[in-house]
Amino acid sequence: MAEMTVDLVAVERKIWSGQASFVSAQTTEGQIGIMAGHEPLLGQLVEGGTVTIVPTEGERIVAAVHGGFFSVTADTVRVLAESADLAGEVDVDAARKVLSDTNASEEQLRAAQGQVRAVEATVTD
Repeated sequence: MAEMTVDLVAVERKIWSGQASFVSAQTTEGQIGIMAGHEPLLGQLVEGGTVTIVPTEGERIVAAVHGGFFSVTADTVRVLAESADLAGEVDVDAARKVLSDTNASEEQLRAAQGQVRAVEATVTD
């Protein structure tokens, strides 16, 4: 199976880097799936969205991403998020608490929604 180099980077740290066969991201234009050999493109990530990476070795990676961009060439995908949390790092109880907080800001709500979606994506698949 064809593979590509994938980097998932947030402003504060590199989240993941390696070889993958598939990347899926929520963009302002809708959900998009990328495989090796894809046409070059630049996309804007949605606030509170998710990115899924299927590595060539190891378990699938799901991250909640909060804004940013991704860049695609025939053999690379670079996800540059304002912030990102791997699903395994999310405190889902805290995220759900934010979702039920009537005083939470729009930004806090979107981030919490993305975190819950990321965790749920790892459970349902």
